[in-house]
Amino acid sequence: MRNKWSPKLAPDQTGRVAIVTGANTGLGFETARALAEKGAQVIMACRDAKRAESARQEILSQLPSAQITVELIDTGSQDSVRHFATNFQQAHSRLDLLINNAGIMITPYFQTADGFEGQLGVNYLGHFLLTGLLLPMLTATPGSRVVSLYSLAADWHGVQFDDLQFKEKYDATKAYSQSKQACLMFGLELNQRLQAAGNNTIALAAHPGYSKSDLSRHLSLPIRWMLAIFGPLILQPTADGALPTLYAALDNDLKGGEAVGPAGRKQTRGAPVVVPVNEQAQDAAARSRLWSLSEELCGISYVF
Repeated sequence: MRNKWSPKLAPDQTGRVAIVTGANTGLGFETARALAEKGAQVIMACRDAKRAESARQEILSQLPSAQITVELIDTGSQDSVRHFATNFQQAHSRLDLLINNAGIMITPYFQTADGFEGQLGVNYLGHFLLTGLLLPMLTATPGSRVVSLYSLAADWHGVQFDDLQFKEKYDATKAYSQSKQACLMFGLELNQRLQAAGNNTIALAAHPGYSKSDLSRHLSLPIRWMLAIFGPLILQPTADGALPTLYAALDNDLKGGEAVGPAGRKQTRGAPVVVPVNEQAQDAAARSRLWSLSEELCGISYVF
Protein backbone atom coordinates (compact mmCIF):
# COMPACT_ATOMS: atom_id res chain seq x y z
CA MET A 1 0.00 0.00 0.00
CA ARG A 2 1.22 3.49 -0.75
CA ASN A 3 2.60 5.46 2.19
CA LYS A 4 1.01 8.71 1.01
CA TRP A 5 -2.26 9.34 -0.74
CA SER A 6 -4.25 12.34 -1.88
CA PRO A 7 -7.38 12.74 -4.02
CA LYS A 8 -5.10 13.85 -6.86
CA LEU A 9 -4.09 10.19 -7.21
CA ALA A 10 -7.71 9.03 -7.57
CA PRO A 11 -9.43 8.45 -10.92
CA ASP A 12 -11.51 11.21 -12.47
CA GLN A 13 -15.10 11.05 -11.17
CA THR A 14 -16.86 12.79 -14.07
CA GLY A 15 -20.25 11.18 -14.71
CA ARG A 16 -20.48 9.66 -11.23
CA VAL A 17 -23.08 10.67 -8.64
CA ALA A 18 -22.27 10.99 -4.94
CA ILE A 19 -24.36 11.65 -1.83
CA VAL A 20 -22.60 13.08 1.22
CA THR A 21 -24.73 13.42 4.35
CA GLY A 22 -23.88 16.26 6.70
CA ALA A 23 -21.95 17.99 3.93
CA ASN A 24 -22.44 21.57 5.07
CA THR A 25 -19.60 21.55 7.60
CA GLY A 26 -16.47 19.79 8.81
CA LEU A 27 -15.48 16.45 7.35
CA GLY A 28 -18.59 16.28 5.18
CA PHE A 29 -17.87 19.66 3.62
CA GLU A 30 -14.28 18.71 2.81
CA THR A 31 -15.43 15.38 1.38
CA ALA A 32 -18.07 17.03 -0.81
CA ARG A 33 -15.62 19.67 -2.01
CA ALA A 34 -12.98 17.10 -2.94
CA LEU A 35 -15.47 14.90 -4.79
CA ALA A 36 -16.78 17.90 -6.72
CA GLU A 37 -13.21 18.86 -7.61
CA LYS A 38 -12.72 15.37 -9.06
CA GLY A 39 -15.73 15.92 -11.33
CA ALA A 40 -18.46 14.03 -9.47
CA GLN A 41 -22.03 15.28 -9.30
CA VAL A 42 -22.41 15.80 -5.55
CA ILE A 43 -25.62 15.93 -3.55
CA MET A 44 -25.10 17.67 -0.23
CA ALA A 45 -27.64 15.89 1.97
CA CYS A 46 -28.15 18.21 4.94
CA ARG A 47 -30.62 19.08 7.68
CA ASP A 48 -30.27 22.88 7.60
CA ALA A 49 -31.09 24.39 4.20
CA LYS A 50 -29.57 27.80 4.91
CA ARG A 51 -26.24 26.47 6.17
CA ALA A 52 -26.08 23.93 3.37
CA GLU A 53 -26.66 26.55 0.68
CA SER A 54 -23.98 28.75 2.23
CA ALA A 55 -21.56 25.80 2.11
CA ARG A 56 -22.52 25.07 -1.49
CA GLN A 57 -21.80 28.67 -2.47
CA GLU A 58 -18.42 28.47 -0.76
CA ILE A 59 -17.53 25.41 -2.83
CA LEU A 60 -18.75 27.11 -6.01
CA SER A 61 -16.59 30.14 -5.24
CA GLN A 62 -13.59 27.79 -5.32
CA LEU A 63 -14.88 25.51 -8.09
CA PRO A 64 -17.23 27.50 -10.34
CA SER A 65 -17.94 24.53 -12.62
CA ALA A 66 -18.75 22.12 -9.79
CA GLN A 67 -21.91 20.04 -10.13
CA ILE A 68 -23.23 20.34 -6.60
CA THR A 69 -26.75 20.59 -5.22
CA VAL A 70 -28.44 20.60 -1.81
CA GLU A 71 -31.17 18.21 -0.72
CA LEU A 72 -32.70 18.17 2.74
CA ILE A 73 -32.48 15.18 5.06
CA ASP A 74 -32.65 14.72 8.81
CA THR A 75 -31.14 11.35 9.72
CA GLY A 76 -32.92 11.61 13.06
CA SER A 77 -36.28 11.23 11.30
CA GLN A 78 -37.27 8.12 9.38
CA ASP A 79 -39.92 10.11 7.52
CA SER A 80 -37.26 12.59 6.38
CA VAL A 81 -34.92 9.78 5.30
CA ARG A 82 -37.68 8.08 3.31
CA HIS A 83 -38.68 11.38 1.69
CA PHE A 84 -35.09 12.08 0.66
CA ALA A 85 -34.64 8.58 -0.79
CA THR A 86 -37.85 8.83 -2.81
CA ASN A 87 -36.91 12.22 -4.23
CA PHE A 88 -33.41 11.07 -5.10
CA GLN A 89 -34.65 7.96 -6.91
CA GLN A 90 -37.06 10.06 -8.93
CA ALA A 91 -34.39 12.57 -9.94
CA HIS A 92 -31.43 10.26 -10.65
CA SER A 93 -30.74 7.08 -12.55
CA ARG A 94 -27.55 6.04 -10.74
CA LEU A 95 -25.75 6.29 -7.40
CA ASP A 96 -22.01 5.67 -7.35
CA LEU A 97 -21.02 6.84 -3.87
CA LEU A 98 -23.00 7.02 -0.66
CA ILE A 99 -21.00 8.68 2.11
CA ASN A 100 -22.76 8.19 5.46
CA ASN A 101 -21.08 11.08 7.27
CA ALA A 102 -23.65 13.12 9.22
CA GLY A 103 -23.33 12.89 12.97
CA ILE A 104 -23.50 14.39 16.44
CA MET A 105 -21.18 13.78 19.39
CA ILE A 106 -21.59 13.38 23.15
CA THR A 107 -24.92 15.21 23.34
CA PRO A 108 -27.30 15.52 26.28
CA TYR A 109 -29.98 12.84 26.26
CA PHE A 110 -32.76 13.24 23.72
CA GLN A 111 -34.94 11.02 21.60
CA THR A 112 -35.32 11.26 17.85
CA ALA A 113 -38.67 11.75 16.17
CA ASP A 114 -38.99 7.96 16.13
CA GLY A 115 -38.17 7.49 19.81
CA PHE A 116 -34.57 6.31 19.42
CA GLU A 117 -31.71 7.42 21.65
CA GLY A 118 -30.49 10.50 19.83
CA GLN A 119 -26.91 9.64 18.94
CA LEU A 120 -27.80 6.12 17.85
CA GLY A 121 -30.67 7.43 15.76
CA VAL A 122 -28.83 10.28 14.03
CA ASN A 123 -25.41 8.70 13.61
CA TYR A 124 -26.39 5.14 12.78
CA LEU A 125 -30.04 4.16 12.37
CA GLY A 126 -30.84 6.98 9.94
CA HIS A 127 -27.95 5.90 7.73
CA PHE A 128 -28.91 2.24 8.03
CA LEU A 129 -32.37 3.10 6.69
CA LEU A 130 -31.02 5.42 3.98
CA THR A 131 -28.61 2.81 2.69
CA GLY A 132 -31.30 0.14 2.61
CA LEU A 133 -33.70 2.36 0.69
CA LEU A 134 -31.03 3.28 -1.88
CA LEU A 135 -29.52 -0.20 -2.11
CA PRO A 136 -31.35 -1.18 -5.35
CA MET A 137 -29.92 1.87 -7.08
CA LEU A 138 -26.46 1.24 -5.64
CA THR A 139 -26.35 -2.38 -6.76
CA ALA A 140 -27.58 -1.37 -10.22
CA THR A 141 -24.66 1.07 -10.59
CA PRO A 142 -21.37 -0.61 -11.58
CA GLY A 143 -18.52 0.06 -9.18
CA SER A 144 -20.63 1.76 -6.53
CA ARG A 145 -19.50 2.12 -2.91
CA VAL A 146 -20.91 2.86 0.53
CA VAL A 147 -18.60 4.47 3.09
CA SER A 148 -19.73 4.63 6.72
CA LEU A 149 -18.00 7.06 9.05
CA TYR A 150 -16.97 5.82 12.47
CA SER A 151 -14.56 7.07 15.13
CA LEU A 152 -11.76 5.98 17.39
CA ALA A 153 -14.43 6.38 20.07
CA ALA A 154 -15.89 3.09 18.85
CA ASP A 155 -13.28 1.34 21.00
CA TRP A 156 -14.38 3.07 24.20
CA HIS A 157 -17.54 1.10 24.89
CA GLY A 158 -19.08 -0.55 21.84
CA VAL A 159 -22.64 -1.73 21.30
CA GLN A 160 -24.48 -2.65 24.50
CA PHE A 161 -27.15 -5.06 23.35
CA ASP A 162 -28.73 -5.28 26.81
CA ASP A 163 -29.78 -1.60 26.67
CA LEU A 164 -29.37 -0.33 23.13
CA GLN A 165 -31.45 2.80 23.77
CA PHE A 166 -29.84 3.67 27.14
CA LYS A 167 -33.18 3.50 28.93
CA GLU A 168 -31.61 2.40 32.22
CA LYS A 169 -28.90 5.04 32.62
CA TYR A 170 -27.74 7.49 30.00
CA ASP A 171 -24.06 8.14 29.49
CA ALA A 172 -23.36 10.55 26.64
CA THR A 173 -19.84 9.28 26.00
CA LYS A 174 -20.88 5.62 25.98
CA ALA A 175 -23.84 6.42 23.74
CA TYR A 176 -21.55 8.16 21.26
CA SER A 177 -19.14 5.23 21.35
CA GLN A 178 -22.01 2.82 20.70
CA SER A 179 -23.30 4.81 17.73
CA LYS A 180 -19.88 4.89 16.10
CA GLN A 181 -19.21 1.23 16.81
CA ALA A 182 -22.55 0.47 15.15
CA CYS A 183 -21.45 2.44 12.06
CA LEU A 184 -18.23 0.41 11.90
CA MET A 185 -20.02 -2.92 12.33
CA PHE A 186 -22.57 -1.91 9.70
CA GLY A 187 -19.90 -1.08 7.13
CA LEU A 188 -18.23 -4.46 7.55
CA GLU A 189 -21.46 -6.48 7.68
CA LEU A 190 -22.93 -4.69 4.67
CA ASN A 191 -19.91 -5.62 2.58
CA GLN A 192 -20.09 -9.24 3.71
CA ARG A 193 -23.75 -9.46 2.67
CA LEU A 194 -23.14 -7.72 -0.64
CA GLN A 195 -20.36 -10.16 -1.51
CA ALA A 196 -22.43 -13.16 -0.42
CA ALA A 197 -25.17 -12.04 -2.80
CA GLY A 198 -22.70 -11.60 -5.68
CA ASN A 199 -23.10 -7.82 -5.98
CA ASN A 200 -20.27 -5.65 -7.25
CA THR A 201 -21.13 -2.83 -4.86
CA ILE A 202 -18.66 -2.68 -1.99
CA ALA A 203 -18.89 -1.19 1.50
CA LEU A 204 -16.16 0.20 3.72
CA ALA A 205 -15.77 2.11 6.97
CA ALA A 206 -13.52 5.10 7.63
CA HIS A 207 -12.53 7.30 10.55
CA PRO A 208 -10.66 10.64 10.63
CA GLY A 209 -8.38 10.05 13.61
CA TYR A 210 -8.02 13.17 15.75
CA SER A 211 -9.35 15.91 13.50
CA LYS A 212 -10.77 19.39 13.83
CA SER A 213 -14.56 19.20 13.80
CA ASP A 214 -17.70 21.10 14.72
CA LEU A 215 -18.87 18.09 16.74
CA SER A 216 -17.11 19.34 19.88
CA ARG A 217 -19.85 21.90 20.59
CA HIS A 218 -21.52 19.57 23.12
CA LEU A 219 -18.33 18.92 25.10
CA SER A 220 -17.91 20.51 28.52
CA LEU A 221 -16.56 24.06 28.63
CA PRO A 222 -13.20 23.09 30.20
CA ILE A 223 -12.60 20.48 27.48
CA ARG A 224 -13.48 22.98 24.77
CA TRP A 225 -11.04 25.46 26.30
CA MET A 226 -8.33 22.80 26.28
CA LEU A 227 -9.07 21.98 22.65
CA ALA A 228 -8.89 25.66 21.76
CA ILE A 229 -5.45 25.90 23.36
CA PHE A 230 -3.89 22.54 22.56
CA GLY A 231 -5.99 21.45 19.57
CA PRO A 232 -3.51 22.71 16.96
CA LEU A 233 -0.90 20.42 18.50
CA ILE A 234 -2.96 17.23 18.44
CA LEU A 235 -5.71 17.65 15.84
CA GLN A 236 -5.31 17.21 12.11
CA PRO A 237 -6.74 19.91 9.84
CA THR A 238 -10.25 18.99 8.76
CA ALA A 239 -9.16 18.46 5.17
CA ASP A 240 -6.62 15.87 6.34
CA GLY A 241 -9.26 14.23 8.52
CA ALA A 242 -11.41 13.74 5.41
CA LEU A 243 -8.68 11.82 3.58
CA PRO A 244 -9.59 8.37 4.99
CA THR A 245 -13.16 8.86 3.77
CA LEU A 246 -11.98 9.92 0.33
CA TYR A 247 -9.47 7.06 0.17
CA ALA A 248 -12.24 4.58 1.04
CA ALA A 249 -14.47 6.12 -1.60
CA LEU A 250 -12.01 6.48 -4.46
CA ASP A 251 -8.96 4.24 -4.27
CA ASN A 252 -9.00 1.33 -6.72
CA ASP A 253 -6.77 -0.91 -4.58
CA LEU A 254 -9.53 -1.43 -2.02
CA LYS A 255 -11.74 -4.50 -2.44
CA GLY A 256 -14.46 -3.85 0.16
CA GLY A 257 -14.79 -4.74 3.81
CA GLU A 258 -11.81 -2.63 4.86
CA ALA A 259 -11.68 -0.02 7.60
CA VAL A 260 -9.59 3.02 6.76
CA GLY A 261 -7.93 5.47 9.14
CA PRO A 262 -4.74 7.50 9.59
CA ALA A 263 -1.41 5.67 9.46
CA GLY A 264 0.16 7.45 12.43
CA ARG A 265 0.56 6.35 16.03
CA LYS A 266 -2.68 4.92 17.44
CA GLN A 267 -4.44 5.96 14.21
CA THR A 268 -4.66 9.56 15.37
CA ARG A 269 -3.20 11.31 12.33
CA GLY A 270 -1.35 10.69 9.10
CA ALA A 271 -1.94 9.39 5.60
CA PRO A 272 -4.94 7.08 5.08
CA VAL A 273 -4.33 3.32 5.24
CA VAL A 274 -6.28 0.16 6.01
CA VAL A 275 -6.43 -0.21 9.79
CA PRO A 276 -7.35 -3.05 12.20
CA VAL A 277 -10.71 -3.00 13.99
CA ASN A 278 -11.76 -3.98 17.50
CA GLU A 279 -12.92 -7.40 18.64
CA GLN A 280 -16.65 -6.71 18.61
CA ALA A 281 -16.47 -5.40 15.04
CA GLN A 282 -14.76 -8.64 14.01
CA ASP A 283 -17.50 -10.73 15.64
CA ALA A 284 -19.79 -11.95 12.84
CA ALA A 285 -22.49 -12.99 15.31
CA ALA A 286 -22.53 -9.56 16.95
CA ARG A 287 -22.70 -7.83 13.56
CA SER A 288 -25.57 -10.07 12.49
CA ARG A 289 -27.42 -9.42 15.75
CA LEU A 290 -27.05 -5.66 15.30
CA TRP A 291 -28.23 -5.96 11.69
CA SER A 292 -31.41 -7.80 12.69
CA LEU A 293 -32.19 -5.28 15.42
CA SER A 294 -31.58 -2.41 13.00
CA GLU A 295 -33.94 -3.83 10.38
CA GLU A 296 -36.62 -4.22 13.04
CA LEU A 297 -36.15 -0.70 14.42
CA CYS A 298 -36.09 0.92 10.96
CA GLY A 299 -38.91 -1.13 9.52
CA ILE A 300 -36.90 -2.26 6.53
CA SER A 301 -35.71 -5.57 5.14
CA TYR A 302 -32.64 -5.26 2.96
CA VAL A 303 -33.01 -6.86 -0.47
CA PHE A 304 -29.74 -7.93 -2.09
